Amino acid sequence: MAENNNGAFIWSIANLLRGVYKQADYGKVILPFTVLRRLDALLEPTKNDVLDTFERRKNQPGLDHILPPVSKQAFYNTSKFTLAMLAGDPANLKANLLNYVEGFSPNVRDIFERYAFPAQLSTLEENDLLYLVLQKFAAIDLHPDRVSNTEMGLIFEELIRKFAEASNETAGEHFTPREVVRLIVSLLFTEHPDDDPKRSLTVPGAVRTVYDPAAGTGGMLSVADDYAREHFPQASLTLMGQELNAESFAIAKADMVIKGQTVENMVWGDTLTGDGHIGKTFDFGLSNPPFGVEWKKQQSFVTKEFKEHGFDGRFGPGLPRVSDGSLLFLMHLVKKMRPKRDGGGRVGIVLNGSPLFTGGAGSGESAIRQYVIENDLVDAIIALPTDIFYNTGIATYVWILDNDKPASRKGTIQLVDATDQWVKMRKSLGSKRRQMSAEQIAHIVNLYGSHEQSDASKIFNNIDFGYSTITVERPLQLAWAITPDAVELALSAKPLAKLTNAELTSLRVELVETSPTTDMKAFTKRIKDAAARANVALAAPQLKSLLDVFSQRDATAPVIMDSKGNAIPDTDLRDTENVPLIEDIDAYVAREIAPHVSQFWVDRSKDRIGYEIPFTRHFYKYVAPRALEDIDADLNKLVREITVLLAEVESA
Repeated sequence: MAENNNGAFIWSIANLLRGVYKQADYGKVILPFTVLRRLDALLEPTKNDVLDTFERRKNQPGLDHILPPVSKQAFYNTSKFTLAMLAGDPANLKANLLNYVEGFSPNVRDIFERYAFPAQLSTLEENDLLYLVLQKFAAIDLHPDRVSNTEMGLIFEELIRKFAEASNETAGEHFTPREVVRLIVSLLFTEHPDDDPKRSLTVPGAVRTVYDPAAGTGGMLSVADDYAREHFPQASLTLMGQELNAESFAIAKADMVIKGQTVENMVWGDTLTGDGHIGKTFDFGLSNPPFGVEWKKQQSFVTKEFKEHGFDGRFGPGLPRVSDGSLLFLMHLVKKMRPKRDGGGRVGIVLNGSPLFTGGAGSGESAIRQYVIENDLVDAIIALPTDIFYNTGIATYVWILDNDKPASRKGTIQLVDATDQWVKMRKSLGSKRRQMSAEQIAHIVNLYGSHEQSDASKIFNNIDFGYSTITVERPLQLAWAITPDAVELALSAKPLAKLTNAELTSLRVELVETSPTTDMKAFTKRIKDAAARANVALAAPQLKSLLDVFSQRDATAPVIMDSKGNAIPDTDLRDTENVPLIEDIDAYVAREIAPHVSQFWVDRSKDRIGYEIPFTRHFYKYVAPRALEDIDADLNKLVREITVLLAEVESA
């Protein structure tokens, strides 16, 4: 096929860069030149018309509106050059090539700016490579009559993949393994039997929007587009995204151009501090945001939005701890879901294990889980195999969210254990040592789509993941006794630092003679009497300090009461219990606490609602330990082998 031949040829051009560029940096040259050649081919049929119109109207305002209809593209170029013409003037190649790039409309010119294209040209020229590279690219026929947008997208995607794999140490930051993306897209586009027919991609002429707020090189959007073309040819997708990394953004935007998408739909910038698609909602959202990465740089912006806009903004439910911002992207995507009244939206997002359970009741993480679960937004969570990403081997999960679930799935969350769905790779790529086959992806999607209980698929009601954290108080019971060590500790305490040495000596003698008691009032009087005998005037803080040091917990002592006659809680004995929301708290207390604690009460004013998803616990399988006889047999065998080896060493 054309894409295979051209892709292989373009890849071969990278061999010219050997020795001048590191292999991981080949893409900085090859990718922008590939885009340049494609744009050159797209503009070729209308080149003369654009130049004529530009000459006549170049002094008029609004060229960005005048020239695109003439070029019959969403962009244009006003330079007199083409790549073929540039190749004909080697002596002035760099200057002419810069002039050519400057002639592009602003909406595609920034692609080359973010690649630092002038700097790459200087490097190539200094090493006598510029003409060779340009000549190679000028010889490739990428005219749309010969290479369709789909074929061109495949070529570009293959190049991105190869360059990402050549840079294992950074691939994971900008590149999600394709089989993971295919799984997410397949899950996201799965249609259920009782879905609203209006949502279906099988509707002739259906147009749907797909959005990625951390687009990287645009790979997830590309796979979504390819999947829709293959499975729903009667539908079309509008791809939209945002990316912070300049080079990744350039690749993603170039991919949009190559696919014939609207280039303005890919926005550069930090999604958390500045929503590039503010006010817009989408049919589908998908993302593999950075996880386990702190958001301290964005903290002031995010916190301000949270406090000033609440649920009208993106972060109304709460804020996660600053050490991991992945849940911020989850909330952002929730806000970007098309409202139910307009057809609803679905989201597929990759997260690590932390968002499932980190943070107890009352924390930001728990509040976020509470919001998405109580609003019936979580459709399914799929546990992926470990060691399938380039830059981490940790456990990861795909969350599928839906704000308009079909009736059969309403009020439920499906957990799918796909941790065993992997095959070993022949060659590791960074931390990636495993991959999922097409058959395994199909199996996971079938588990999800069938929505049935099995060893690998569990269906829960939303409320199953909620709990109340109750506070169990036990009364403060103290006795007071004085030992020589306690006296020394008491007299060295900060409140007594103002006493003179003579006062301390005198007080030391009197305190040792003070008898113990379980009555706080009686003991307080005894301390005061001791101080009076020592001619020491104790202020209230000093008296309290002595009482604290001499006190000892005693379960047989009377309960300490406050001035209102209420029992004072012992903070050291304070405990909390998580009671499932499906249980009655009073019944739980009577069953789980009362039989084990003689004196206690539950302070219901401290009740907090929390949510967590203990995924691993629900799929835990008990493995019985090996029999002791088998272990002993193995140990005896090893001892015999070691004995033989030692004998050989001694006889040598």
